[in-house]
Amino acid sequence: MGPSLAHRIRTEAHAVYLAVRDPRTPIYAKLFGLLVAAYALSPIDLIPDFIPVLGLVDDAILIPVGVWLFEKMIAPEQFAEHRAKAEIATRRPVSWGGVLIVLTIWGLLALLAWSALVTAYD
Repeated sequence: MGPSLAHRIRTEAHAVYLAVRDPRTPIYAKLFGLLVAAYALSPIDLIPDFIPVLGLVDDAILIPVGVWLFEKMIAPEQFAEHRAKAEIATRRPVSWGGVLIVLTIWGLLALLAWSALVTAYD
């Protein structure tokens, strides 16, 4: 049995992120790739995941289409190189410290947004 859709999407998004950081990538591809990687790695979706079926459709369609378009913007061998690096990286253990840092940042941003809204409407 092959890798799950979630694993493939995560790997492809990581490959896009690596390609964005590559100096060989044209600026227009970097800008588009940043959007794709940010959307793929962001916990915020156009359609929330808790909505049955529709919640997963955006991840299953938008991200692969974005990766496919990004892949057309750079040299095939360049993306193959970054895809291989991303696949190797998925075999490493999860850094729970990194997860905690990201969750803390998101929490602080949510708290900041909430306090700004409360202050604005008081």
